[in-house]
Amino acid sequence: MPKMLPEEANIAIDAAYDKYHDEDDDDRMTYTSGQSLASNVTRYRYENGRRYHAFRDGSYYGPNDEKSMTQETIVHHLWLLTLNDKLFLAPIENPQMILDVGTGTGLWAIDMADYFPSAEIIATDLSPTQDTTAPPNIRFEIDDASSEWTYPESSFDFVHARGLTGCIKDWPYLYQQCYKHLKPGGYFEHLEFSVQTNADPNSDNHADKMYTAFSNSILNLGEEKTGMTFRTIESMRGFMEQAGFVDIVEKKFVWPIGPWPSDPHLKDMGRWGERNWADGLEGWVLALYTRVLGWTYTEVQQFVSEFKAVIKDRKNHYYHEVRCVYGRKPFLGEFPTASAAPVSAGG
Repeated sequence: MPKMLPEEANIAIDAAYDKYHDEDDDDRMTYTSGQSLASNVTRYRYENGRRYHAFRDGSYYGPNDEKSMTQETIVHHLWLLTLNDKLFLAPIENPQMILDVGTGTGLWAIDMADYFPSAEIIATDLSPTQDTTAPPNIRFEIDDASSEWTYPESSFDFVHARGLTGCIKDWPYLYQQCYKHLKPGGYFEHLEFSVQTNADPNSDNHADKMYTAFSNSILNLGEEKTGMTFRTIESMRGFMEQAGFVDIVEKKFVWPIGPWPSDPHLKDMGRWGERNWADGLEGWVLALYTRVLGWTYTEVQQFVSEFKAVIKDRKNHYYHEVRCVYGRKPFLGEFPTASAAPVSAGG
């Protein structure tokens, strides 16, 4: 992501941010999740004190333990703040069949099941960590989204995917699967994050160097080692066009890392953005750095500790970009029209 200065992103800095304390946050807003669909130990891999999925072992870098599940609720809340309390931006009405690809703990799917009580929701993931108190119109399935889908063609009114960056080897194929299994007129919506921030890659500043080292290492891992890109955010619109979707809309947002903006909404997002990075960092890098780069557990912990100090340093004003792209499968015989232009938003 090209370096963007705060003024370029229209983010004014709160002059009192250097005096901000964590206790200023309302911890009553912290989200927790504790129930899972299954507890069979053979379904999990334990490594370096964290728990990982065992189905298609190694195809997803993140843990699926309680710590990760709690962090996932923070991300869900961040997306709700980003979309102004909306679960989706695509113009869907009264959908009967909805598919959530890579549902994680299932928070989005559960909210959708409540929002559309007459719809049937199918939510898939590699791990059985979804809430057993989900509404009756939702069904969780253990499945690999990268494999060929077994659903009948033209089954779904809406397909949703979020936060799968670094997990998919063949994005065009996944988009083709979405297109194939949507009903004519149905929508696919994809939301992702960038691992790059506004850090200056040419700076000698310690914080800039830490953020840049993290971003570059993750990007290089995806491109050169795992074959699962972390640059997904840059290609989503193109993937959608190639798959044949029409009426494509791309919206761009920023997530501040820390409550340094003066704007109240962005400040709130920054509180959660800081928690996202501080709580999620170990899970983001532990498996990748130890399995792929050969780091020791101790080396990873030292890096995480040093980086967390940078994340919480009140002198720093960093953010990263997230995007939402959605498109419609054309009706039979429909002549495609030009897609909508990209839309940017500050949060």
